[in-house]
Amino acid sequence: MSKHRKAFFTSWSMPDPAKNYVPLPKGIYRIGLSGEEIAIYGYLFSLENENYQCWPSYETIGKAVHMSKRTVMKYVALLEEKHLIRTERTEVIRKDGMKYNGTLRYTIAPFREAEDYYHQKQLERLELEAEKHRAQKELGRRDAEFIPAEGTA
Repeated sequence: MSKHRKAFFTSWSMPDPAKNYVPLPKGIYRIGLSGEEIAIYGYLFSLENENYQCWPSYETIGKAVHMSKRTVMKYVALLEEKHLIRTERTEVIRKDGMKYNGTLRYTIAPFREAEDYYHQKQLERLELEAEKHRAQKELGRRDAEFIPAEGTA
């Protein structure tokens, strides 16, 4: 290896993982999220403070993840429905006392809540499928036993 090349590799330092990366929960890929949901969740996760909160506008999120404001609004609602985040409206009070709507306050929920919610929904879906299967089986059994009366066919 040449001196120049060796100097390049030895002078190059690895980025500090604690400052430059956001570790997402491993289970995020097992709870049925779309790529858009993961992108927005990851962005919010990267902004959270020590209280697990952040305050970006829909526009700011959209610019960061390359989505329109309306698309961001849709996926934020889905993340909230899936128990990954909570949102609260905020107010801004100007010096003259006028109140204005602020941005949403996002709170990143404990990931366990989202996992539990996902598993509960999966269980409900399976129970519904089992009930449909039992009903179809019962209807099939009744059709096999049905014998029309004379003169009614």
